[in-house]
Order: sequence, then C-alpha cells, then structure tokens
Amino acid sequence: MSSAVNKASVADPSTADQIAALQAQLASQQATLEAREARIHQLEEIIRTFQRKTFAGTSEQASADQLGLFNEAEEIAASEPPEVAVKPHSRQRRGRPALPPELPREEVIHDLPEADKVCPHDGAVLERIGEETSEQLDIIPASVKVIRHVRLKYACPCCEGHVATATKPAQPLGKSMAAPGLLAYIATAKYVDALPLYRQIQQFARLGVELDRTTLANWMIRYGKLVQPLINRLTEQILDEPVIGMDETTVQVLDEPGKPARSNSYMWVMGAGPPGQRLRVYHYEASRSGDVPVARLEGFSGALMADGYSGYGAACRDHGITRLGCWAHARRKFFDAAKLQPKGKIGRPDQALALIGKLYRIEREAQALNPTERHRLRQDKSQPVIDQLNAWLTTTLPRVAPKTKLGEALQYLHNQWPALVRYLDDGRYPIDNNAIENAIRPFAIGRKNWLFSKSPAGARASANLHSLIETAKGHAIEPYAYLRQVFQELPLAETIDDIDALLPGNVKGGDL
Repeated sequence: MSSAVNKASVADPSTADQIAALQAQLASQQATLEAREARIHQLEEIIRTFQRKTFAGTSEQASADQLGLFNEAEEIAASEPPEVAVKPHSRQRRGRPALPPELPREEVIHDLPEADKVCPHDGAVLERIGEETSEQLDIIPASVKVIRHVRLKYACPCCEGHVATATKPAQPLGKSMAAPGLLAYIATAKYVDALPLYRQIQQFARLGVELDRTTLANWMIRYGKLVQPLINRLTEQILDEPVIGMDETTVQVLDEPGKPARSNSYMWVMGAGPPGQRLRVYHYEASRSGDVPVARLEGFSGALMADGYSGYGAACRDHGITRLGCWAHARRKFFDAAKLQPKGKIGRPDQALALIGKLYRIEREAQALNPTERHRLRQDKSQPVIDQLNAWLTTTLPRVAPKTKLGEALQYLHNQWPALVRYLDDGRYPIDNNAIENAIRPFAIGRKNWLFSKSPAGARASANLHSLIETAKGHAIEPYAYLRQVFQELPLAETIDDIDALLPGNVKGGDL
C-alpha cells in the first residue's frame, strides 16, 4: 500500500508538461484578450471623438460636477449638508447698449405743427417745457474719391532761365495710383475682416471702380516689404522682454520652390508684453524645423512659453533659454478624454480638470498683482495644488492604457511636468500660452477665407502686415487708422527715431 502511494505521489512528467503548456496558452490568450479589449476601447474613443466633432460643440467649459471635485470640503470630514432654499432664477432683460459717445451726432428736430401748438381747452399758445430724446445708429456706406495732385510751377519773368516746381510728398508706392487710405483699407479688410481680395474687387466694382486682384496683391506685397524696418524694430523689442511666447500654424503657399502646391508651410508668431502693450511678430517659413526658433530667438536668454513641440528644445539648449510649459494644452488633452466618457459619468479626466481648474482660479486672483505678489500667492496657494496633482499623476499613470485619450493626456502631463510647474518660480511667467494662441487665431480665421498664398513673397507680406495690425490691436489702436498713418509717414522716415515714432507703442490712438 505504501509503495502504491509513493508511486502516485510522483508527478508524471508528461502531465506536468501539459499543465505548463496549458498555463502558457492561457496566459497568451489572456494577453491577447487584454490587447483586444484595449484596442476596442481605443476604437470606441475614436468613434466617440468623430461623433463629438460632428455633432457637439468644442467648448472647454467644465461641468458643475468637475468643479466640485477635489474641493476643500473633501479635505475635512464629510458632513451632511443642510438643506438650503434656493431662490428661483428670474431672467433679467438685458438693456440696450449705449451708443459710443465719440461718434458724431446729427440732430433731427421733430416739432409740432403750428396748429397743434394751441391748447384745445382754452386756446392758449403752448410753451415749450422740454424734449424727449432717442438715438438711432446709422451708417454711411464706403465711398471713394480721387485725389488730384497739382504741382505748381514757377518761372523767372526776366530771364526765363529758372523754373521751379513744387514737390509732392513721398508716396508709399511711388507712382502707383493707390493712396495711403486705399492701401490701409485693403489691408484692414483682408487681414482684420478676413475679406479675400476677389471679394474686395466686387465691392469696388459696385462703387464704380474697376480693379483686378493681381494689382491689389502686388500692392500688399510691395507694402509688406516696405514696412520691414518696423518689423525689425518690433522683433528687437520682443527679444528684449523677459518672457516670449511662440506658436505656429500651417499655411499653403502655391509657388514655394521645391514643394508641392498642396503641401504645408508655416506661419510662426512670437510675442511678448503685458496686456495693453502686446507686441506681435509673424514670420513665414517653408518648414516647421527646429532651426526656425533657433534663428528667431538668437540673442534671447529669458523664458520661452510654448506648447510641447520638440522643435523648441534646440533653441532653449543653444541659447540658454528657460522652457515654460502651457497648462492650457495639458488641460485640453484631459478635456478631450472627458468628452469620451459615457454621458453623466465623472471619471479620472474630471479629477485632473478639477485640479487644473483650481490653478486657473488662483491665477484669476493673481491678475491684478505685481510679479512679486503673484509669486508669493502661487507659492502659498498653487504649490499645494501642484503637489496634489503630482501625487494623483504618479498613482494614475501606471493604471491607464497608454493608447487611450486619457493615457495620452497623462503621458503629456508626465513628459511636460518640469516645464509646466516652472511658472511657479517667477511671478512674471504666465501659466499658459493663450495670449500667443489668441494672436495666431486671426490668421487661422483669415486663412479659411483666402485659403492660400500665391508666393513666398505674398506670405511674407501677410506676416509683416499681420504683425503691425495685431500689435496695434494689442495697444488698443484702431487698425485702419494706424495703417493709414504708417503708410502716409513711413516713406518720409529717414532715421531710427522716425521708424520708432511709427511703432504702435509710440502712437496715440486718439491722435490718429
């Protein structure tokens, strides 16, 4: 009996091999199932992304549930909240906005007929006791005129050997028939109102003026070159600032040498300055290579705010620039992940959005502070939130599949973390690159209307004129009035001081 037991207790080698093979097969099948489930989840996210792009809006506004996550109440013992009677909301009628007081006024007097100025009761003549006033907004349609330059000539009546002719002020385009006001109008319509040249030609035709698109395009290209000294000075001013923001967007240039007509070139923008004194310079390049920011930022050694594009890394290394990360980009990725959750579900993306939302609420407090006060506020209030977000990221990152939207958001946050938290080090550093992204948005909107530039020269002209217009807007100066003054006075400029006098920062909007 003992011998039989001993024989049974000895494992059959073939059975052990079969068990091991089955376990290996099971593990392989389990890995395959997990990979397929991850792929299914990824494809479901792609489908939901397309659905949202097709049928839903793109606002990044947080939901009420997101705003409630990670609030201060969660850091203390939970208690049953008291019931509060909520006053029902009553919508107030929005009043009619007042018409701008600086607009010219034309008074139209409405008087009673003479027969009605007699009292119907006793026949006494009515006396004027006051008036009732109301205002309407009217518009004078665009009108064109011809400026006829007459240069008077004089001659000596005695010898007839001396003739003098009055000089005509230097014109923006030499002997061109385009006056400064016309050039400013065309540039404003194209680059501010996103009105393509062919539609402007239609407008001029309705006014009885026949122009062609090639003529208008050549005017813009020639004047885009003429304002280059202003662009150079704006660039120098930006490079003197402690913090610069950069971004880039695509543009099609049909006649770019060595590139197919439908391929992408790039419009780069860099800017600096506080609100009300924004400086913006656009720059056209055929490529998105990291060599572009290396060249554009030569001589700069401050801090660069940009998105996570790796092309900015070489410039930071070569020039000793401090790299800042954009929290708006990080937030956007979690927002995209949150949109893919089932309706009504609050998950991990909302947790990240709630914490990032706290950072932005602190920034709203810091807007009115000077850099020293802003730095102190961030250390007191933002640093604890950053620590909480870092702990959440460390715990959450290993638990999420990397190829999902949430996984991509977590990985971006992880990779960009040192640059993202660096804004805490200096009160002059912004939390995001929204100011520069807002500067590139007008170009992107206009691009949808004019679709492409014909040549690199046209793209460079667009860049220069956009630079002047957006910098003028950044100084609260009306673009048309500013361009008109520049186009009138730039041909007369002879010195650096003359050029500087035409920069938006040195022009008073009320004097235009």
